[in-house]
Amino acid sequence: MVLLGCSQPITCQSVTRRELLQIGGSSVLGLTLADLLTLKANQGGAAQPGTARAVIFLWLWGGPAQLDTWDPKPNAPMEFRGPFSSIQTRITGTRIGELFPQIAEWTDRLAIIRSLHTSSNDHGVAGTIGLTGSLQGSVNLGGAAASGNVRPCVGSIVARAKGFRSEMPPFMVVGGRLHQGKRAIAGEGGGTLGALYDPFRLVYDPERGTQIPALELPANLSPERLQNRQQLLQALDRARRSIDTGSQRTIDDYRAQALALLTSPDATRMFDLSRERPELADRYGRTRFGQSCLLARRLVEHGVPFVQVNWSDHVEAEEDAGDGGWDNHYRNFQIMQDRQAPWLDQTLPALLTDLEQRGLLRTTLVVAIGEFGRTPRINDKAGRDHWEHCYSALLAGGGVRGGQVIGESDAHAERPRLRPVRPADLAASIMHAVGITSEQTATLGINVGGHVIQELF
Repeated sequence: MVLLGCSQPITCQSVTRRELLQIGGSSVLGLTLADLLTLKANQGGAAQPGTARAVIFLWLWGGPAQLDTWDPKPNAPMEFRGPFSSIQTRITGTRIGELFPQIAEWTDRLAIIRSLHTSSNDHGVAGTIGLTGSLQGSVNLGGAAASGNVRPCVGSIVARAKGFRSEMPPFMVVGGRLHQGKRAIAGEGGGTLGALYDPFRLVYDPERGTQIPALELPANLSPERLQNRQQLLQALDRARRSIDTGSQRTIDDYRAQALALLTSPDATRMFDLSRERPELADRYGRTRFGQSCLLARRLVEHGVPFVQVNWSDHVEAEEDAGDGGWDNHYRNFQIMQDRQAPWLDQTLPALLTDLEQRGLLRTTLVVAIGEFGRTPRINDKAGRDHWEHCYSALLAGGGVRGGQVIGESDAHAERPRLRPVRPADLAASIMHAVGITSEQTATLGINVGGHVIQELF
């Protein structure tokens, strides 16, 4: 992968035809970003600006337990409530899990939704529904969502409606592509809108800094062999002409612009977290998730309308180490106490505070959510299993009215008791927050079929 924040000479000597094909097949050099730039130049009108100019979507892949986070049940029997107690928040009469004291101090500016429910307890299907707001295309085929007719994810919808207003892609994901086992999740891209609206992906690695997977080079083609960008473009052009003589399609100025953008000093500086003050990076937490959220703030600051941060690219929490998702079938309470809760309780308030201090929180909607919840009754492995019938989410900024709880679950957080909310409703609310009108959704064919959660605004 290409590493940003470090200077490396590259050359184009001895580049084989096969190697050129591999580079040309990259989603940036071959298609995506260059085509984004082309569309930006040719595009006419875009969405009218709403209260929120940007969204940071924190995808807590694996499904956090509602009882141990934002919807504790202190009066429930031990086999439901678990070993953690609850703490008072800044919302009168509202308590959250005791592992989140810093988030509790932010609740007067947060909205908590406690009555979300979805239609599947399969990670792949529920993940697709959670990201797209739609069941369409989410057929369970051994845990994977069927491709072809999958709806676009909310980030792609925002990208389509908002248009290409800056040099940066309108939808970026920080984190590896989501997968369940060895199967990629279908709902993370442009879906029926096409690959043009797939996210442009960055990955933060604690050891190597920010990487661009789309510019990953073949193992036998090192960056040192690609020094002259113009020679590379010319070689790619010749290779493409020799292979596809029918279309005679060449790499145009926008493809050159794409490569220049991604390898320019400005892009290097934007993606390079070492340029941030060490004390600020410390406040976010020196974890992959913490630094990914810091990178998300930098992207929003540079005009990216939708940034999704993946807690992990896989769902299963590793037994002894790692930052796997929130899929705590075993040792739920130990994993949460040792790793997940401290990381989230440090990073989310740091992100919100940073946005607020920079004058960005009012125009940036922050959402923290997983694909479903966990079983209210604790299993025999001190864990909680998949539970689609009730789960929770946090929202802040971007016009959201803080200091409120929307919806209510029953005595054991098994099912919504008041104001049930679907993923489609949350998707419609995000679209509303960024100023996407019902007329636009109808014209562009991007209606998710949900209703705006009016209380949020």
